[in-house]
Amino acid sequence: METKRSILSTVGEQVATLLGLVTLLWAIEIADWLLFGNQLPQFLGIRPHSISGLWGILFAPFLHGNFAHLLANTLPLLTLGWLVMLRGRREWIAVSVITALCSGLGTWLFGALGSTHIGASGVVFGYFGFLLLRGYFERSLTAIAFSLLVAFLYGGIIFGVLPTSQLISWQGHLFGFLGGVLAARLLAKPRREYKDDYDL
Repeated sequence: METKRSILSTVGEQVATLLGLVTLLWAIEIADWLLFGNQLPQFLGIRPHSISGLWGILFAPFLHGNFAHLLANTLPLLTLGWLVMLRGRREWIAVSVITALCSGLGTWLFGALGSTHIGASGVVFGYFGFLLLRGYFERSLTAIAFSLLVAFLYGGIIFGVLPTSQLISWQGHLFGFLGGVLAARLLAKPRREYKDDYDL
């Protein structure tokens, strides 16, 4: 009975954390729309090769161009984020930070001069890369199963790392994905820890 309560408590904490993040993103977008005339991205987005644009590495994941942009990121952020969080909130935080920094820095270095980059999609691609490659680095049956599941459900988004449109920050996607791969390598657990693979 205690184990069941512990599992329910853990799941509740995970869901609350993710919903809290998504609520924050929506609150920021509503505030930008109501109070700032959709100008926050211009001031706080990533502006490649600009010293002042470096601040965007910290702020860009919380900003979106419009509600449609945010809506497109919300579902994968929740689903992939929760799959990452099954390993614990500390690991989810670590993966989120690593992927956001890699995505932002890569965009700042390789993005087009004069462009502005925003959105949580770099973190989404980071989650995707982490979950996809974790099975390779850990070689546990559970990790491999999750890698296959993520490949089946979200494999199609891999094309988002290609420069298919000037309106899409493929640099953020690409370096977010690579950040996820880096996180999978850095956070890979030794074989003896596989039994503690999840917080459930």
